[in-house]
Order: sequence, then structure tokens, then C-alpha cells
Amino acid sequence: MIGLISATAAGAAARDRLAAAWPDRTRVYEGPVGDAVRTAFAQCEQLVCFLATGAVVRLVAPLLGDKASDPGVVCVDEGGRFAVSLVGGHGGGANELALAVGEVLGAEPVVTTATDAVGLPGLDTLGFPVEGDVAAVSRALLDGEPVALRAEVAWPLPALKVSAEGAYTVRLTDRLVEPAEGEAVLRPPSLVVGVGASKGAPVDEVLGLIEASLADAGLSARSVAELATVDAKAEEPGIVEAAGRLGVRLVTHSAEELAAVEVPHPSDAPLAAVGTPSVAEAAALLRGGELLVPKRKSEREDGRPAMATCAVVRRPARGRLAVVGLGPGARDLLTPRAKAELRRAAVLVGLDQYVDQIRDLLRPGTRILESGLGAEEERARTAVEEARKGQAVALIGSGDAGVYAMASPALAEASDDIDVIGVPGVTAALAAAAMLGAPLGHDHVSISLSDLHTPWEVIERRVRAAAEADIVVTFYNPRSRGRDWQLPKALAILAGHREPTTPVGVVRNASRPDESARLTTLAALDPATVDMMTVVTVGNTATRRIAGRMVTPRGYRWQEEPR
Repeated sequence: MIGLISATAAGAAARDRLAAAWPDRTRVYEGPVGDAVRTAFAQCEQLVCFLATGAVVRLVAPLLGDKASDPGVVCVDEGGRFAVSLVGGHGGGANELALAVGEVLGAEPVVTTATDAVGLPGLDTLGFPVEGDVAAVSRALLDGEPVALRAEVAWPLPALKVSAEGAYTVRLTDRLVEPAEGEAVLRPPSLVVGVGASKGAPVDEVLGLIEASLADAGLSARSVAELATVDAKAEEPGIVEAAGRLGVRLVTHSAEELAAVEVPHPSDAPLAAVGTPSVAEAAALLRGGELLVPKRKSEREDGRPAMATCAVVRRPARGRLAVVGLGPGARDLLTPRAKAELRRAAVLVGLDQYVDQIRDLLRPGTRILESGLGAEEERARTAVEEARKGQAVALIGSGDAGVYAMASPALAEASDDIDVIGVPGVTAALAAAAMLGAPLGHDHVSISLSDLHTPWEVIERRVRAAAEADIVVTFYNPRSRGRDWQLPKALAILAGHREPTTPVGVVRNASRPDESARLTTLAALDPATVDMMTVVTVGNTATRRIAGRMVTPRGYRWQEEPR
């Protein structure tokens, strides 16, 4: 919960805007400001104070305990101009909160955390538990001192400025190790614990077995990604609460899935009880990996039969490929999710001109693999190959990466040995439509007129089908210097089914500084004014020009004959 505190009418107005935007995440604290801050500090994970920075400093200073447990505090001036990450930038999430508050209120986020200020990822912001000499290693990274990466477990990391040797070390391991001086230990989510339990098994027995099994194997509980069991035990209280205490998700699988997994220690007891000869080992091994702890039973002091079993598997490291749509070009149409994926990547693959658009968003140390036009399939192969090496890769494309862009060739190359994340983007058709008015208000289709990868006979058949079906059409790649006859041909096909006065929108470089948009008609459009940076949207029989805008009604009431 985020506590909201204000002292003046101006502050309350901004506070109420934030509360309205986040009704399920915020709570307004009324009353004397000092009392409100103290109460919210004790009750909330984060605070947003609409007060002067000095006042907030004095109020929260006596309350501060430890940066690992203190709530994040953001201070917003009463004019709503700045959102300052004041306390708990990383541990309390105040840096991200300041950015989010800024987006809602139109305020400038102010983040002074050293790593964020210079574009380096904080070791405590990588999404992994971290322990050891974090402050010293972070300072070494900031100062440009050599920091070695010692990866005992292959796991995709964002870009880090590390070297082969150094006086300081970032150690990536799921082993139960004591960090050395000058060493920060990252705990990757590499372990899966399979769990079986009799009905009514106490949580202390389940959890005690898991913790003892990990400790005896020299494994860190902070690297456990999930507990896994059979569907029949999805609501078993002891298992559910054990997952909650460990802070991990509980994953369940059907008995049929588990029965198909080859395990070293099958048993008749679970086969009779839930329909599979193994629960703990099979659930842990279902997605592959190395069995580090074979099935182990709990031990009860009263000598009664064990009620819990567990097994531990180190799951195989998987590279990560994010296919990112950059939108039509304008920075404010690049989504927050796309920005986050760009900053998470250790390797960026893309067309050189697209790389130039977002180069400033990349973390220092990001490896950039760029190439020119015509190398789409090569870029897709490169991105997949890098992901297969265990890297965190971002493959970028314009608009939405799944629309005439890089997602299709990348997924054609990829298999199920890497994780693929799609990040949607604003397409050229959508950006152009917003400039024109509402031409896509009803059914619509996008068709590329480039015959480099699709035979013209296929393209023509699709254009004809759209014409006969009376669907609004947006043409991508309409005309180039070496390919100037396809657009006139496509327009002629549409003209056979639509009036010469049918509205047509022509948009060039939508959302870019030199953008242009104009409305014309099917009869008046001159194909010579169109190039590869243009999208052409042809209306259907219901599309109208209204107040200088191109509009296709959501319903076709305008086509109804008067009664």
C-alpha cells in the first residue's frame, strides 16, 4: 500500500489526482502531518508526501531503521513539478515510484541514486536477491574499477561493466556460500523444489524438510524459484503456506504429466493416492534440469510416518529474447515496457537506424549488434544465437515487432530452449490513423505491397478480397523507386468496388519531426506522391470526411436509407 500525505489545499489536489489514478494501491492519511507520516511509515510499503523536502526529511529521519526494511519515500512539491525519490530508492522502490508518480502528475522525476544517475543498474535492482559487500562492489562499478563476474550458474543478466579479473567480484551462484570481502553474491532463481505431502501435513514439517534438504546440499533458499507439486495438492495448507513463507510461487501439474516423467525413485504410495508414481521428483524434473537432491522424506520426532517429501532440481539456464516494438518513431510513443526491456538487455540486435533512436536508453556495457537494411533474417538468427548462449537479448523493430517486423523471423528461428518475450508497440497504421481521424473505426486490414517476400499474385488476391468485402485497407510499403506499379494496380482494384470520392489518407513519417498527413480521394490520389515512408489508408463505402477528418463509423448507420 502507498500512503499519501499532504498539508495544503494545493498538495491535496495533487494527492487526490494520484489517489484517483491508483484507487487500489493508495490510502490517504488525514490529520496532523506528523501523525500521518508516522502512521503511514509504519503501515505502508511506500509513501508519497506532498510537502517540502526539508519537512519530509525532518519527519521521517527519526523513523528510519534499515534500508532493507524502510518504506520508499517520494516527495512531491505542492506545485506538482517534481517527484523526488528521497528514501529507499532501490530497496523501497522509491526510484520506480518517482517515475510512476511523474507519469501520472506530469512531474519531473528526480532520482539521485548514484547508479541510476549514471545509467548503471544497481546490484539490488537486477531482480535477484543480493548479499555481501554490495556497497563496495557498487562503488567500484561507479568508479570504473575492474569488477570480475564469476558466474557459477549461467543466467541471463542485464549489461554490467564487468571484466575477467578484478579486485571486486560479482558472484552469481545458488550455492550456500559466505561472501568474501569485496564480493557481492547474486542469487539466480535456478532451483525448483518438488514437494509431496499427505493430507494435513503441518507446514512446519513441510518447510523444515525443504530447508534442511537445501542446507544439507549446500544450496541457498534464496535461489528457489518455485515449489512444484501435483494438482491434487494445490490447496494443501502445509504446502501452500510453505510457499508463502519462502516467498515463492506454487506451481502444480496434472498426475498424467508427472506420471510421464522418468524418476529414480518411483513409489506405489503416490500412485495409489494421486495417480502418479512420483510427486516430488517428477514435479521438480518436469521441465528438465539436474537432480541435486533426490526424493527425501521428512523425519518426525514422535516416530510416526513421514508426511512430506521433497526433491530439488537445478533447472537449465535459459537465454532471454525480448522482441521489442519501438513504435513509429516518437520517443513518447515508446512504451514503458519497451524502455524497461531495453535497459534489461545485455545484447541489443537491430537495424542501425533504429539503434540510433534508442541508443541513449541502453545501459553502459550493452553490446550492440547492428546491421543495415536487407539483413532482417541475419539479425533474427543473431538474436536467437545470442539468447541460446544464455544472454539477455533485445531484438528491436519499428512499430510493433510482430507487424511486418522482426518477431516473425525471430520466432521462426527460435525453439523452446529460450524464453521469448513479445513487447508490443504502436504501429505505423495506428499512428497514421490517429493523425487522420478515425479511419479504422470498423473492420480494417493491413496489406504490404512489397513483393520481395510475397508473390504479387498473392498480394493482388488479398487486395481483391478486401475490396469485395468492403474493408478499410492500409497499405504498407506502397511504392519505391524500383517498384512503382503496385500501388496504382491496387488502387484500381479498389476502385472497381468503391466510389471515386472514397476518402483516402496519406501519412508520411507518422510521429516523426517531419510528419505530414493529407486527405484526398480514391480518384484524386497521385501515386507519385507516395514513397516507402508513407502509409496509405483507403476507406470503405461507409468512410466519410467530417470536419476535415477521415472517419469510418463504428456502425454503418450512415449507409441506412432514409425512411
